[in-house]
Amino acid sequence: MKRLGVQLIIDMEGCNPKKLDDMDFLEKTMVEAAEVCGATVLKTGFQKFSPIGVSGFIVIAESHLSVHSFPEYFHASIDIYTCGTKINPYKSLGFLLEKLECQSHKIREIIRGTDSVDEDS
Repeated sequence: MKRLGVQLIIDMEGCNPKKLDDMDFLEKTMVEAAEVCGATVLKTGFQKFSPIGVSGFIVIAESHLSVHSFPEYFHASIDIYTCGTKINPYKSLGFLLEKLECQSHKIREIIRGTDSVDEDS
């Protein structure tokens, strides 16, 4: 299989709820997380919900990062998908764990790829 990228799906527990409900903080932190691993940020899109919570997406040249926060549960759902072999998504993960003051987390790593590229499929 040709390895195209790595996708980390992370559930963060025990995070700082004030940070999870601060859209500006989350957008800045997610952009910094992308930069920490060497990714090229292209575009961001974030939405604050009422009464609580934030969802956001960072488009990077190498794929994407996303966050969905649940401050009332001290929880953040994070997705870090990087293509190629030069970007290390685990650098972004470590940065986010620290910035969100995460107490525990679970990671699912998915190697993205294909046996061959079929343009008709």
